[in-house]
This record gives sequence, C-alpha cells and structure tokens, in this order.
Amino acid sequence: MTSELDHVTGATRDPAVEGDRAVIDAVAKLARDDFAPRAEEYDSRAAFPAEDFDDLFAGGFLPVTVPRAYGGLGYGPQQRNTLPLWEMTTALAKADLSLARCWEGHANSLVLIDALGTAEQKRRWFAGVVERGERWVAWSGEPQTQKPGQNMRFGTTLTPVDNGWTLSGTKVFATSATGAQWAILLVDPAGPGGARHARDVCGSLLLFACDLSDPTVSLDTSWWDPIGMRATVSHMVRFDDTFLPREHLIGGPGGYFEGHWQTAFVPHYAASFLGAALAAYEYGLTYLPRQGKGVDPYVQQRVGSMAIGIDTARLWLRHVAGLWDEGRLDEARVAGSRAWHVIGRLAEETVHHVVRACGARSLIRPSPVERILRDLTFYELHDNADHVLATIGRAALGEQHDLSFHKP
Repeated sequence: MTSELDHVTGATRDPAVEGDRAVIDAVAKLARDDFAPRAEEYDSRAAFPAEDFDDLFAGGFLPVTVPRAYGGLGYGPQQRNTLPLWEMTTALAKADLSLARCWEGHANSLVLIDALGTAEQKRRWFAGVVERGERWVAWSGEPQTQKPGQNMRFGTTLTPVDNGWTLSGTKVFATSATGAQWAILLVDPAGPGGARHARDVCGSLLLFACDLSDPTVSLDTSWWDPIGMRATVSHMVRFDDTFLPREHLIGGPGGYFEGHWQTAFVPHYAASFLGAALAAYEYGLTYLPRQGKGVDPYVQQRVGSMAIGIDTARLWLRHVAGLWDEGRLDEARVAGSRAWHVIGRLAEETVHHVVRACGARSLIRPSPVERILRDLTFYELHDNADHVLATIGRAALGEQHDLSFHKP
C-alpha cells in the first residue's frame, strides 16, 4: 500500500526498510506485551532475564548482528545497517533497562567476532547463536580501586602454555554472568587491569572467547548488590587456571583499540538511555491526565521539555547511525560520544520531570518509574560523564584524546 505522499513525490517503498521496520515492530511488541510485565520480578530477585532471551531466540532476533551470510539479521555498525539495532535496543530498554544492557553485551560481542574473528571462528560461533540460541557477553572489568569493605583487588593473570594460555584471577561487573554461555574476555597480558583500568595497554590487549561452562570458571554472587541494574547479574567471576586455547584468540594484540571498537558501542548505550526515558515519558502521559494535572501550565512545560528531549535523542541516534553506515568513521566516533553525553542528560532530565510532575506516587511500587530511576542512575555511571565531556572538548581542540575509554 502506498501513501498519498508517495503518489505526490513518485517515491517507492524500499522493501529492505520495510523488512527492518517489521523486525523492530515485532521486538517492540514482545517488549511491551511480555518483557515489561516480567521486569519487576527480575529486578526484585536480581535474576537474569532468561525467559526474555528465550523469546528473542524463538523469534529469530538473537543473531541480530550476525551477518546475513551466516543466518543472522545483519544489523549493526560492522554491517553498515546500524539504526535498526539501536531501535531494537531502545524498545527493549523501554521494557527493562537491565534486559537491554544484557542484550547490548550480546549484540556487541557478535560485532567483535564479525570484525576480528577468523572465518572458522565466525562459522562455529555464529552457528551456536543462530541454531542453539547461545548468548554472548564481553567482560573487561578489573578495577584496581577497592570499594568500601573490600580487602582485595580484582584482576587476571595470563600464562602462556602449550597451544594457548591459562587465565587466573577475577573480573567484576561481569554482565549476564548467570545467563551467558560465552564471554569475550579483554585481558592485558602484562597483568591486572583489563582495558578500562590499565594504562599503556592499547598495543597489547588480547581478546579471548571463553566457554563459561568450563568447571574452572566460577561465580561469586555476593559482590553484586547494587541499587539499580540488578537483573544484569554483573557478578564477580573467578578463573582458576582456565585454559584458553589458541584458536579462541580473537584478532591480534591491540586489535580492539586499533579498530576503535568501543566507539561503536558508546552510542548503543545511549539507545538504552532513550528507552528508559521513553518508558518514563509514556507513564507520565498516561498518569497526568487521569489525575487532572494536564491543565497545569507548569506540568505542560515539563511535558513539553520531555517531548523535545525525546525527539532530540532520536535525531542524535539517527545522525550517528548514518555516519557509521556511510563509512565516515572519524566523525562517527566523535559524534557517538556526543550522543552518549546528550542523550544521557536528556534521559535523566526526562525521568526527573516525570517524578516532579506526577509526584511521590510515581516512586511507589509497582510504578515502573521507581525502577527506571534506579536503573538509569546506576547505568549512567558506566562511563564517567565528566571524562566523556572533557574528551569531547579535547577532540574539538585538536588535543590528544581517547575516544574508547575516555581516559584523561
């Protein structure tokens, strides 16, 4: 069916775009009808959203960033079809921000395999996703700063052995720790620090695929007790001389930094921020008229600010996705950090506008706003907003800067 505008302009519908929209709409329906009602229970139990991932696999959505040649949907920056991925993530985050974070880790890990893996690695691991619904995640976290009450530092040590390496030590902030079958481990062979927390690691950082069913891999679930993002189950993971075969090495030393892959994932996080903002905004639009508050001019101003913020965030994501798809990589990398910063602030403002306009009742369970506020506040700390903004400034000034992890 064509619209009146199509008749006037002579435009024709693009079947590929219509197919993408059908996929996005199907994921949004799953998120609205099935995932959102489950979110409160997953949050209260701090449990991985396993049933949600089962549904995503059953719907054919789990291989979202797997190339079409391997049976996937072919979305994401590596495939130059970025916006559908981010719109799917926004829909999932609207239902449950923790679910979206786990989904991001899975989708982004497959991007890395696509970009850096060998043909045999792609054939093997993509088949696991497409045919068996295997879930992936990428873990870097080895913070060297201790939290209150902590008497040890986290980190891993890599030892060369015949046909591979052994890994010993711990990682934390290990998203999907109880739900993933495979993890891409970012490891500094010089010692503890991972990627975010080590210095001068750019040329040596290694990426390994780790089978999490290995009996030498264990979890400490006592460490993860946060105020928000509880269902990401980002526990501490311990490796006790875990063997990493040579064929599980993804790319060469420093390949993660050489390709600036973290910059492709930063705006993906922002897509989740937008989803959280949308959930709060739609709650407000439903709640306020019922309470007779829609006639209040100050409430109207808050709603107007939220509407503009939502539109602004969407435009930023569309802009950055277009840069990736057009191969304008240098521009895309800088714009992604800008989008992360802008959308994060807009999402935070949106949630606070809802709370101020709707009042304290919006923070009483089972209102979803209470969970959205906790999750968004916690997730925004994934990167340091001050460092991100300073990095944007250094880039504008032509000064040396790190767009991957925004280190000063």
